[in-house]
Amino acid sequence: MKKVLVLGCVIVGMVLVSFSSLAASSEAWIPGLASFVLPGLGQLLNDEMDKAILHFVVGVGISAVGFGIGWYILPGAWYLTPALYLGWSIYSGYDAYTVAKKHNFQLGLVDNGVGFSYSF
Repeated sequence: MKKVLVLGCVIVGMVLVSFSSLAASSEAWIPGLASFVLPGLGQLLNDEMDKAILHFVVGVGISAVGFGIGWYILPGAWYLTPALYLGWSIYSGYDAYTVAKKHNFQLGLVDNGVGFSYSF
């Protein structure tokens, strides 16, 4: 179990370092990180509503079905659920990052300085 935890931390660290080093010209790492934390949030920031709903529903489905099956049908199988969810989060973050990078995602202050604005 400790090896899996260490491997997960290494993978997350590598993903975060790659997001921060590759996004020098745009701020594409923001949707990527948002979607890694909560699958679908980065797609929502990229204005892809259908993809955002799909990524969120799949993330919730992995959690619900994985823990449900692991708890009632195959005791002990729920150890796979966090690994599946982590894989889906990494994919969702990568997808949001690549779309934001392609559209040159920028985040900044609005003219009157009260809120935030983003553009592609």
